[in-house]
Amino acid sequence: MRKPIAFSLSRPAMLCAALALGTSCKSVEPHTTPSDGTTAPPEVSTQQPVTRPETETPTRRGNSPWLRARVGDRVAYSFSANRKAMGRQQPGAVPEAAVAGVVTLEVVAVELPWVWVTLSFTEDGGAPSRQPMLARPLVVPVRADASRALEAPREGTQSTEQLTAAGRHWEAKRYLNDKRMMDGPLENRLYAATPGPLYLTHGLLDASTTLAGFGTGGGAQLTLVEARQGQEGDTGQPPTLARPWGPGTWFDVRMETEGTPSVLRTCQAAERGFILRQQVTPPTTGAACPDFAQAEAVPLEEAVLARIWESLDTRQWPPAPTGLAPAKHETVTVGPHRVPALQLETAQPQANSVRVQVYAADPWEDELSGLAHEARFQPLSDRTTPGGGGAQLTDWGVWVPGATP
Repeated sequence: MRKPIAFSLSRPAMLCAALALGTSCKSVEPHTTPSDGTTAPPEVSTQQPVTRPETETPTRRGNSPWLRARVGDRVAYSFSANRKAMGRQQPGAVPEAAVAGVVTLEVVAVELPWVWVTLSFTEDGGAPSRQPMLARPLVVPVRADASRALEAPREGTQSTEQLTAAGRHWEAKRYLNDKRMMDGPLENRLYAATPGPLYLTHGLLDASTTLAGFGTGGGAQLTLVEARQGQEGDTGQPPTLARPWGPGTWFDVRMETEGTPSVLRTCQAAERGFILRQQVTPPTTGAACPDFAQAEAVPLEEAVLARIWESLDTRQWPPAPTGLAPAKHETVTVGPHRVPALQLETAQPQANSVRVQVYAADPWEDELSGLAHEARFQPLSDRTTPGGGGAQLTDWGVWVPGATP
């Protein structure tokens, strides 16, 4: 399997794996610790901490700027990512790749406690991205009130500076975290002291991660090019979750190891600018995803940067390794869904077995409506025959009220 469907989205682990930094990678982004349980950190918050009384209504809990979101709030960043081999290319090494364009996050509807955000990637000229993983707009329902404390401490050497970006003057703080002496990355983050419309991304003005060591070079970058605030009064129409990024959805994966089967459900949410992800045993009764209290949290802007980097792995579809026999066309059943698929087989002579991977023929196929973005680009099934076990997507759905695909 190229990457297990059910992987942990812990922020350090996800970005370390995404950037192929190896085992010495501890963190690939300086974080910020929020105050009063909201996403805004102390140095960028424009509000004073508040105490949440027991009588406070759920839709107004906390003091997050997401509670004041407007339809039309928008931020856009130019992005680029590239990966290149350093020194002699080893067999099986990750191929060189590059991608660039503009990523836009925009509030399209507000029905507290939910703020509906669209995420889209385009070429520099405005055409849809040609990278398969970035080719369609995605929907992200974000909860605006506070259900738990969320933290993302920023690391590295801090400095203060002023700059002009997106037509505005910003007071900013830079965080420089240099791990190159340990074969890690150079992490450079710049945040606005007063984020204004940049609350969508915690005030991010610029972010870059530069690789070092482990025979791989390159990196990824986000640079602010647009920031605007919407008009008051418009609530918009919440979009469906036909093409969700992940928050608001769940999916089940059945795994078999040494003859022992198990099923894990991946539940995803978003709250006040953080992506939440949790794996649980599927409940037999009640809500599909009843609780995110223990979910790991990744800042939205870091998840965007990681997804751009991950897109370098998928320059064509399906992601067939060199030398494979032509894919076999078939239709697979996943829960109530009938999905057109492609089957790829790879001989493994040393193990006297065959690896069989089944991918969706089109990761944007209508039959995949409601499936989280990450699962669309993983194998629907990945097994080794004979009798080698494997993993298989068995079902998925949407848990956010009123967000049926």
